[in-house]
Amino acid sequence: MADTRIEIRLPDPLRTAAETVASAEDISLGQLIRDALRAEIARRNRRHAKTPTRADERLLAPLRVLLAKDLAEARGWEELQNRLRAKGYSLQEAGGGLALHSWPDGARQCKGSDLGYSYATLMRRFGQPFPSHSHRWLSERVLRLAQQDMPSARPGR
Repeated sequence: MADTRIEIRLPDPLRTAAETVASAEDISLGQLIRDALRAEIARRNRRHAKTPTRADERLLAPLRVLLAKDLAEARGWEELQNRLRAKGYSLQEAGGGLALHSWPDGARQCKGSDLGYSYATLMRRFGQPFPSHSHRWLSERVLRLAQQDMPSARPGR
């Protein structure tokens, strides 16, 4: 692969900071810039690589109406799953959240947040993560923040 020589202008503070980082890494300033460009291009390619799976709004509206009361009134994960299954649906882990699937065949319908109930919202309401959800760090963070936001947990209240 042939290299092309380019010239760039950097403000002195940026050049000095970049030279300090390059020196600490024991690489040239040019290598630091090449590495930074490579990482930025890879990051942007990852961001655009996956097309978001969006449910059709014509499907969502009836689902929201059908499941609104169950999603709003359930007092725990088990009760919610039982209510949803009685109507032919269930929640399943999907990445860092939840997705609604038809029950019992398991065909994905939409994200839980498409119905107006994100995983974080339901976790805060139920006070615990979805059973066997693999992203424990997420539940720990959401529940810790929810605890901090409770008026009784704040000093002087």
